[in-house]
Amino acid sequence: MSGSSFGKLFKITTWGESHGKGVGVVVDGCPAGLSLSENDIQKFLDRRKPGQNEFTTLRNEDDKVEILSGIFEGKTTGTPISLIVYNKDHHSTDYGNIASCYRPGHADYTYDEKYGFRDYRGGGRSSGRETIGRVAAGAIAIKILNELGINLCSYVSSIGELSIDKNNFDKQEINNNPFYMPDALCASKAGDYLKDIIKESDSVGSSVECIISGVPAGIGEPVFDKLDALLAQAVMSIGAVKAVEIGDGLSVTNRLGSENNDNFHMNNNNVEKTSNHSGGILGGISDGSDIILKASFKPTPSIFKEQQTVTNNKQDTILSIKGRHDPIIGPRAVVVVESMCAITILDLMLQNMGTKLSNIKKIYN
Repeated sequence: MSGSSFGKLFKITTWGESHGKGVGVVVDGCPAGLSLSENDIQKFLDRRKPGQNEFTTLRNEDDKVEILSGIFEGKTTGTPISLIVYNKDHHSTDYGNIASCYRPGHADYTYDEKYGFRDYRGGGRSSGRETIGRVAAGAIAIKILNELGINLCSYVSSIGELSIDKNNFDKQEINNNPFYMPDALCASKAGDYLKDIIKESDSVGSSVECIISGVPAGIGEPVFDKLDALLAQAVMSIGAVKAVEIGDGLSVTNRLGSENNDNFHMNNNNVEKTSNHSGGILGGISDGSDIILKASFKPTPSIFKEQQTVTNNKQDTILSIKGRHDPIIGPRAVVVVESMCAITILDLMLQNMGTKLSNIKKIYN
């Protein structure tokens, strides 16, 4: 299987399956000298681990990370950093009834067609547990970005028919409710709404927004490696993401150019914009304002309702999925979106160091 690596200079390779011995990541290209401990990574993994509340899967995994290489005396050495999280609470018997049939909304059918073989225990590589490696690597990227004055704020912006009111936006509220919403009133309504969804043995879609502040102007490579193009690739590679919007996204299609353009003005000898419809990116390159991204997640495909499907020998059948599944993906995916954005930004910033002679002189003179 190819396609398990992402990035050029800050490069990550995730590995492992949902019901194998463990999952993890190898991070190559992390600069030497960064103070890094397992606790630095664990606090990010804790945001995505299962069993946090009544609205997440009951799979009981503590997702404790171990650093296997790349650290000496508490600092990165510049060599590959290998991280592992062991799987402990995998109930493979829950998946016995789907060994010979394809779950609607899952990758079962397409994996069979591509490889002629699949790990039906929780989906193998297509499982949400693959994102553990992304989050572990993202924790490292975020720590580096923070030292450069760059910060990321991610949250759930909608659950089904409910959307946050930006007038009620409270950053401190994000970690105070099980949905990572910055709007306490919307989060309260979401709890009642999701309880009804669960009673119906169903699931619901959601969206996650990420705001990246402090990225200097000039980051991103024109043409194929545009900043927004790579952010979209990074986030679209997360399972269940069906759309990515930058800035005002789809809403720009019904505007006039005079309404959508962000006008420039000078402020203390700095070029600034009077608005940010572009989401901080022009021509695929950062413009110095906040980068704003939204990811849309489909409903969790594992639901307990009976569904029509086919077996791997092409026979019609009815399937009722067993096991422990999230009724919604967005809340646990907040930190995954944040991590993939951080990895993308850091990789492009490292690439940007050699784009101007003046940059090289700053390093070597």
